[in-house]
Amino acid sequence: MKVGFVNIFGKPNAGKSTLLNALMEEKLAIVSPKVQTTRHRIKGILTEDEYQIVFSDTPGIIEPKYKLHEKMMGAVKNSLEDADVALLIVDVNEDLQDCDSIFNSLKLKVPAIVVINKIDRASQEKIRSSIEFFSGKPYCKKTITISATSGINKKKFIREILEFLPDGEPFFDKEEISDLQTRFFVAEFVREKIFDLFGDEIPYQSTVVVNEFKEKSTLIKISADIIVQRESQKAIILGEGGKMIKKLGTESRRSIEEFLQQKVFLELFVKVRDKWRDNDTWLKEYGYH
Repeated sequence: MKVGFVNIFGKPNAGKSTLLNALMEEKLAIVSPKVQTTRHRIKGILTEDEYQIVFSDTPGIIEPKYKLHEKMMGAVKNSLEDADVALLIVDVNEDLQDCDSIFNSLKLKVPAIVVINKIDRASQEKIRSSIEFFSGKPYCKKTITISATSGINKKKFIREILEFLPDGEPFFDKEEISDLQTRFFVAEFVREKIFDLFGDEIPYQSTVVVNEFKEKSTLIKISADIIVQRESQKAIILGEGGKMIKKLGTESRRSIEEFLQQKVFLELFVKVRDKWRDNDTWLKEYGYH
């Protein structure tokens, strides 16, 4: 069978997480219109009789401004090292020269497929010129055009990848869809709702840590901390009379129950950790290795 790691790279908001979810037909990566939503490398394991593809969603490629960003770019670097195929995803309406510079900077040693996304928002002329632009690049073995939000032709997309993958034995059992623990996904669903409900700096200056995950006979009891940098941010997340944290809890619980297919009791607490994004000890404690 064909077996390999197919890792997805691109600028923030190009559609990497949406593509992973579409290929897996499962919500593994949280999605937001805001940039820099993805902070970790998220693997999705797709196994059929004739192949096992381990897809990786990676953080959007940025210039690091603090240690959290450095950890995020470390996840990109690790993904470069074990890739068998690179999917270079680009928003068709982005600056193509800028994307080309980023793709060149990756110094890829494996075949790359340029995935031109969001074609539902572009003219045919724009799509054609984008295909021509990337087709001539030395790193580009082929181009694929998609609209990840509108749905993709999964069988056709997979077929385009398989020709570049080696034969081998599967790395994971057929039932596995990710190598990450359930706690990770729970924390991510809460973080996604923070992106949805709060503006400005709060989504970027907060993270979520699951402290308790207990499976009881009728439900799963989950307790999680929301970490922020300032007391003023804590006050915003709590809201007047606890209104906002209650809303955050309700919306997070719905997403978690849909993912786990079980009833959930969710408790959320807010803690202030000044400059946690630049503190190696706290970053490690919060899962940013």
